[in-house]
Amino acid sequence: MTSIEPITLTGNFVTLEPLGQEHHDGLVDAARDGELWKLWYTSVPAPEGMAAEIDRRLDLQAKGSMLPFATRSNATGRLIGMTTYMNIDAVTPRVEIGSTWNAVSAHGTGTNPDSKLLLLRHAFETLGCPAVEFRTHWLNQQSREAIARLGAKQDGVLRNHSRSADGALRDTVVFSILEHEWPAVRNGLEFRLAKYRAEG
Repeated sequence: MTSIEPITLTGNFVTLEPLGQEHHDGLVDAARDGELWKLWYTSVPAPEGMAAEIDRRLDLQAKGSMLPFATRSNATGRLIGMTTYMNIDAVTPRVEIGSTWNAVSAHGTGTNPDSKLLLLRHAFETLGCPAVEFRTHWLNQQSREAIARLGAKQDGVLRNHSRSADGALRDTVVFSILEHEWPAVRNGLEFRLAKYRAEG
């Protein structure tokens, strides 16, 4: 069984820190950047719900099914969002990368591909995962395109898979990257990030 423990992962654009309540105020500021909780197709906590969301993620961590991170911009030192390993299967081992959101001002700055590179590298090269999964709402076209750009392949669609906060049924699109695909995915991410560094 693989030990999937809290760890700090540092890249060129972001640092992923083990989530804690000390991140609360910075994450509230990040969520306010674009009022992300108002987006119907994703699940970002409103400022008054941030403490409960941090507690929820830490409770899942204690149960062994999630490893949550706070995402910090290396350029500004500010928190810009959250991400996780979720639905952890420590025996295989296998993880899903998800429950991710980033402040609007961080979009298009290289922080998201850098975060994905850190999480995928740790999953494949340290944890020894044979596959890493991604899931998103069928109607969240932006997320689906971003996952496909990583090099992930679509496995299928889970129809009427879960209920959204408003009670509506959601179709969930499942993607994955397999271990033998990782070198090409890594090269693609590093190429994308090199362009951001050149522009900076």
